[in-house]
Amino acid sequence: MMHSKWIETIVGAFVALGLGALLVLTLRISNLSLAGFGADSTYEIRAMFDNIGGLKVRSPVKMAGVTVGRVNAIEFDSKSYTAVAIIQIDKQYTQIPTDTGANVYTAGLLGEQYISLAPGGSEEFLKGGDVITDTQSAVVFEQVIGQFLYGKAAESGGDKDSKE
Repeated sequence: MMHSKWIETIVGAFVALGLGALLVLTLRISNLSLAGFGADSTYEIRAMFDNIGGLKVRSPVKMAGVTVGRVNAIEFDSKSYTAVAIIQIDKQYTQIPTDTGANVYTAGLLGEQYISLAPGGSEEFLKGGDVITDTQSAVVFEQVIGQFLYGKAAESGGDKDSKE
């Protein structure tokens, strides 16, 4: 009888550890882990885009493939009619030039969208509150497909007219 309770306790502890590991894995996959990006260890910058596509809050901000921050919020600027991504950059990355460009990219064919920073050559560096205006918007696949199809239709229509 005592042996049975000991086994049940071990099995219960093993199940609890498994559930804890599953929770950590779920948080890491969904970008909800907060490691290294607390409020005291970051500074905030803004990037203005014509179109952010499917970019979401908590999306990574990368430089040379390394995650240097996260998207903290997304707002609409009603004066310039642009989307403003509010970005939290880890304070260890303080030497990002002020003429840095920001692009919205997609990780893989169906992957999440993220912001990629391309450093400029300025001697001055971004600090809290600065705005990145050199941006490239997200590629909207519907527009690309529409342009492709329209181009093909125009080509075939142009060939038809040139033959007659």
